[in-house]
Amino acid sequence: MNWLETLRTGLQAVRAHRLRSSLTVLGILIGIATVVLSVGLGEGSSASVKQQIAALGSNLLIVTPGSSTSTGGIRGGQGSATTLTAQDSEALASHLAAPDIKGVAPTKQSSQELVNGSTNWTTSVVGTTRDWLTVRSRKLSSGRFITDADNASAAAVVVLGSTTAQELFGALDPVGQSVTINSIPFSVIGVLASAGSDSSSNLDDQGVIPLSTMQSRLASSEGRNTLSQVYVAARSSADISAAYQEAQAILMARHNITATASADFTITTQQSLLTTVNSVSKTLTVLLGGIAALSLLVGGIGVMNIMLVSVTERTREIGLRKALGATPRVIRRQFLVEASVLGLVGGVVGAALGILGAVVLPHFISNQIVVSPTAVVGAVAVACAIGVIFGVYPATRAARLAPIDALRSE
Repeated sequence: MNWLETLRTGLQAVRAHRLRSSLTVLGILIGIATVVLSVGLGEGSSASVKQQIAALGSNLLIVTPGSSTSTGGIRGGQGSATTLTAQDSEALASHLAAPDIKGVAPTKQSSQELVNGSTNWTTSVVGTTRDWLTVRSRKLSSGRFITDADNASAAAVVVLGSTTAQELFGALDPVGQSVTINSIPFSVIGVLASAGSDSSSNLDDQGVIPLSTMQSRLASSEGRNTLSQVYVAARSSADISAAYQEAQAILMARHNITATASADFTITTQQSLLTTVNSVSKTLTVLLGGIAALSLLVGGIGVMNIMLVSVTERTREIGLRKALGATPRVIRRQFLVEASVLGLVGGVVGAALGILGAVVLPHFISNQIVVSPTAVVGAVAVACAIGVIFGVYPATRAARLAPIDALRSE
């Protein structure tokens, strides 16, 4: 019996017991679909976080003040101190002291109510310099960004995030219009392109004004010259570590700090955050993959069970084939083909179901699912392997049957 005839006979045997074969395939396809979705969910979560980190700006370091302690001994949270100043940001921007730092953007922000006629919207207003756009890797959808001249004159101009512009002006073009902030009219000079959200805020819901305007017109007299954060961009991803060391050394020298543990500021790197996220994503993927592997194991046991039942039911058929000259090798091959067909069908249908789930599920959950071609191909290959591996014992058992004993069976 050649391979083509063996395949035809195996397919006939599978079709002859449709319900039993369908239930076996069901166990395999559930496991395969789970594998595809598990890997896709892990990779989707990782990709989503990477996009959020990239939205903050490539090669970015974020310098924030330390915590404060009141006269009553009450300690504030991280960033509550007033230890960063504009002079600190100017020192960080020195190419002589920090050759690996490409750009610096000092910021001071507060929550303000923006008013356009009868429409109002409360959002975060950020005072900064012209370098903010480059350091944060942001783009404009219309208009222009603030300039050095705007900062020099403390101009009442504002650049709106896309969400803020939508809330205040709807479908109208806000550029050239005016909004009122703290009873002061500001001219809208530009609108930022959408950047999505980071881990804590909506990057499209904000207003950006000159730093000098924030300090002189919107900030309270207490802490007017302090900064909320300083964004520092390294020259490249390879220079992040060097830029970190340079920024830390400059600030410690300016604040007369000798021990790192006593620093009144914190420098956060996106690379360390990305490493942590990748580690968590891998752990999640492995955990979900382990659960999927158990499903595949159950499916494999189902294949073995069905094949053993098939061997028992077809004992006389096996004896007749052997009596007509079929060798143990041919008998073994026939049952392995049947088991492989069950595994292949379960793998293909399970992979298709997993891909369909990856397309549909993101509409109902907040996480995206990335379909990995490697995971799909690997899952189908594993399904075929399961059919072969768990079909070896039943096939071997069938091949070992003596023709006379098989023919005598009831």
